[in-house]
Amino acid sequence: MFLSDRLIIEFDTALKSISGGAHSRRSIPINEDHGKISLSEAERTHAAGLMRVNHVGEVCAQALYQSQKLLARDPQIQEMLNHSAQEEMDHLAWCETRVKELGSHTSYLNPFWYAGSFAIGLLAGLAGDQWSLGFVAETEKQVENHLQSHLETLPENDQQSRTIVKQMRLDEIEHGKDAIDAGGVVLPPVIQKLMEASSKLMTSTAYKI
Repeated sequence: MFLSDRLIIEFDTALKSISGGAHSRRSIPINEDHGKISLSEAERTHAAGLMRVNHVGEVCAQALYQSQKLLARDPQIQEMLNHSAQEEMDHLAWCETRVKELGSHTSYLNPFWYAGSFAIGLLAGLAGDQWSLGFVAETEKQVENHLQSHLETLPENDQQSRTIVKQMRLDEIEHGKDAIDAGGVVLPPVIQKLMEASSKLMTSTAYKI
């Protein structure tokens, strides 16, 4: 693929991540009771906030994978990152669809989230493939824990959002495992803590805005 073609594809991915309109390759997970169970206004607002947070997480994931793909030295690692990024694009589309079904909107700060994550991904990529993969693995571990916490706080009646989050969590676990198997290193505790702190800032903000 020519560099110009690759840049066009990556720009299109960035645009869809920020402004919406992402397309999934896999069908959205559907709960058999989807559309049959009604939610109260408070439940709908809370579920929308959580799914908006998950959508922001996928915006960040696209930025991270895009930047790290650009700097990956090993073609096999590039392919692994690309595969994970494609599945994360599915998540992005699923979350966007669910947020709209709940009568809400995606985060107005998506350009900010994307730009910050892209910069972080570049730094991780510059450190080398092993550190870059380690960053992927730690990110996915934290996302896995984050999604588990959402399963514990989503309204019990919102089985559709739960079905989506469960599949996302399974995919994130697999992405983290792939990164470790490809040679990712365990990040120092201080970096892990910084990542947790930035994640908390993002989630608390995206829930509302």
